[in-house]
Amino acid sequence: MENCIFCKIVKGEIPCAQVFEDGDFLAFLDIQPVANGHLLIIPKKHIVWMQDAEDEVITGIFKLAKKLMLAVKNGIGCDYVQLSIVGKDIPHFHIHLIPRYLNDGFPQFTTKRYHDGEMEKVAKKIISAL
Repeated sequence: MENCIFCKIVKGEIPCAQVFEDGDFLAFLDIQPVANGHLLIIPKKHIVWMQDAEDEVITGIFKLAKKLMLAVKNGIGCDYVQLSIVGKDIPHFHIHLIPRYLNDGFPQFTTKRYHDGEMEKVAKKIISAL
């Protein structure tokens, strides 16, 4: 896609701090990291949403994510690596790998509780869509 920043990175039109590349995927440091070592993994093929990706792409990117999570953990020395798929900021399917420490306090998610009977209704809606 012409205006996609990730496609431009794949084509070499925009530089990146690359940590992995093969025929299908590219992994590089995020230019606005949450923590040092924050990586992005992208398919080289332009895919907007994860749910639009072929099963082989999903399998491949998650196998690569595991490999890179271990490399980040061992290379950076963090306690664990958080995987995140947001997908709204850049319209190209990508995975964030964020080095985390047990006491870093990030992120602080606000949680809620379901009202009585609401959980079952939500579950039924999802199940009916399967």
